[in-house]
Amino acid sequence: MSYEVVLQNKYYLRELVKNISLKDSLDQISYQGTIGLSIPASFPGIEPGQEIRISGVPYSGSGRDIAAGGKMVPLLHPGVVWDCSSTLRQSKYMTVTVYDRTIYLAKSEDEYLFPAGGTATQRLRKYAADWGIPLDKVPDTKTKLKKAVYRPQTLYNMILSDLKETVKAGGDMYVPRMTPAGLTLFKVGSNDVVWKLEQLEEATQNRTLEGAVTRVKVIGTEDRSESAPSKVLAVASGETAKYGVLQRVVQDENVKTAGAAKKYAESMLTGLRQSYTVTCIDLNTIRAGDKVIFNGLNLIVTSVSHELGDPGHMTLELATMDDVKRRYFLEQ
Repeated sequence: MSYEVVLQNKYYLRELVKNISLKDSLDQISYQGTIGLSIPASFPGIEPGQEIRISGVPYSGSGRDIAAGGKMVPLLHPGVVWDCSSTLRQSKYMTVTVYDRTIYLAKSEDEYLFPAGGTATQRLRKYAADWGIPLDKVPDTKTKLKKAVYRPQTLYNMILSDLKETVKAGGDMYVPRMTPAGLTLFKVGSNDVVWKLEQLEEATQNRTLEGAVTRVKVIGTEDRSESAPSKVLAVASGETAKYGVLQRVVQDENVKTAGAAKKYAESMLTGLRQSYTVTCIDLNTIRAGDKVIFNGLNLIVTSVSHELGDPGHMTLELATMDDVKRRYFLEQ
């Protein structure tokens, strides 16, 4: 088996592993793994909170040896055991749910007050310093953010708010990722190796007007009397002649000028929504946020489910870059 599970950095569980799956999505911060194990009576046991890692040999199809000679690389590391469920019949079978250590950002709450002028990168460094989180090399998101008052909420929600504001202000899209070296920000679609999806088992294209927006009105956030209408900062129209008027009214305290409101309104316009679901041979290093090529299109992975094996299989949800921006960063 070209995969390895290591518990507490000393128990190598490869011979006990029956199956491994990995799940990642732009909707969640933490990479999730599920491991099925056949446990002998002599095994010392697995407990929530223990350190664990999942490694594997990267798929190197099409003659591309990105596996550095077939060597294993970390797929989910550093990880933590979160749930254990065991069944005893003729032998003991255990299902173990693990997460990378960004799970602590999703489960821990705090308060923060940030002055105007800082960036999402600077704020991430502040969270990490306060919580003792190691950092990998973190790219400069560059975009200056407004003042933020974060009352008790999860650290993940704060990071997400910072990253959404970055995009709304014209910056690039980033998602947090944990690497063996520490936490970093991954720029959506910036993966070095871009896979072309070819060995397909099934592919489904979904097209819908659900969620379509053909006209956007941006209103101001200033105080007004109950009898006065909101101040309209900008209106943008798209494919109203083709799809009819599907209007969104949006309000954002970070959008204050007519120019910024017009740009924001135009970025929210979308006609027919398209997405793709693809099942194919497993490319085990693909993560949510990666760019892939499918049917001649450059698309972004919005979610991925890996069933590891030799060969394994994976199911991907794909969308265009513009749709990812609207769905995950611009919509309220």
